[in-house]
Amino acid sequence: MTTWPDALRALRHRNFRLYFAGHALSTLGTWVQQVALAWLIYRLTDSAALLGATTFAALLPQLLLGPVAGAWIDRHDKRRLLIVIETLLGVQAVALALLTAAGHMGPELILAMASLLGVLNAIDTPLRQSLLSQFVGDRQDLPNALALNAMLFTLSRFIGPPLAGLLLGLVGEAICFTLNALSYLGLVAGLLLMRMAPTPRASGSFRTIFGEGLAYALGDAGIRRLMLGVMAVNLTASSYVVLLPVFARDIFAGDASTLGWLWGAAGLGSLLATLLLANQRTAEKLPRLIAWSALACGLTLPLFAFSRYLPLSLLAMAVLGFGVTVNNVGTNIILQSAAPEHLRGRAVALYTSLRFGFDAIGGLLAGLIAARLGAPLALAIAAGVLLLYCAQARWQQRP
Repeated sequence: MTTWPDALRALRHRNFRLYFAGHALSTLGTWVQQVALAWLIYRLTDSAALLGATTFAALLPQLLLGPVAGAWIDRHDKRRLLIVIETLLGVQAVALALLTAAGHMGPELILAMASLLGVLNAIDTPLRQSLLSQFVGDRQDLPNALALNAMLFTLSRFIGPPLAGLLLGLVGEAICFTLNALSYLGLVAGLLLMRMAPTPRASGSFRTIFGEGLAYALGDAGIRRLMLGVMAVNLTASSYVVLLPVFARDIFAGDASTLGWLWGAAGLGSLLATLLLANQRTAEKLPRLIAWSALACGLTLPLFAFSRYLPLSLLAMAVLGFGVTVNNVGTNIILQSAAPEHLRGRAVALYTSLRFGFDAIGGLLAGLIAARLGAPLALAIAAGVLLLYCAQARWQQRP
């Protein structure tokens, strides 16, 4: 067996390597599509409120459907279900490309396509996360697999937005959506090539399965604290994502390339965070690291909001990307390391529903506030809320 460096130890498992390679292509395509869609929205409408509403429509299904999706996922063979969901995501990207090329995209269709994507992602995200333990086959390698999975996301976030900015200038949004549709083929192929037994399924009524997962999450004080932190950080710090097109075009007088560089800087910070997490052998130090990351986000948001010097703003983006990723991925590692196998789908679904659901609410609020008060003040308000949470959390944890 090939000897892998300790930071890449999960790659010694064949099934995880197949997943890793396929998901790398898929995630890169997803980021290209996300940046292209944001640029399309602002190019067509000049509306910061619509940017927030589109993010809300894409992420709200994860808040509403996530916990229910977790119970549904645990009742099915996860690998077969993931093949179906990835195929449907590819079909959605094809439809988005065709509608854009035909010139039919308007606010109503944009919101409808974002909502469809949100419903599919409400199943896809916890489904993929809960399958990682099956791909590695060794529970000791699960934290590393989770960190490497997040690293793919953040590396694509670093490469994808600048690539999207280049492609937008050369070929337009429809080609970006087409490339994303093609990117799903790699992951579907990897899943078909895997050699693994059918995943275990939860038994009992749907109500019983759902209630069992909810009782597990609410019955542990440590898990409740982690979930509250995820809600606070994604409600506030993650809201910068919605407003990046506003900063790129109106604050820095740039174009799609400027937007790509801002996204890429945040992706670089996220990549560094996942490298740090991939080298953690245990989850023992993660709670303290998560707390510091939330504080760093609260202090950096005003810096980005009021900076008019692009290099300084890029640095602020990197810090924000680092802090949000440590908070989200660190929490996920702790939860999955502790969750029993038969409850993992439900535990992950609850986490992802809060992560992306509060991301949706924060994005909507940021867009609405930015439309009335301007993007810088919207982020400053978010920073104030996050710093109040950090102070309250520190007060509660005093000995």
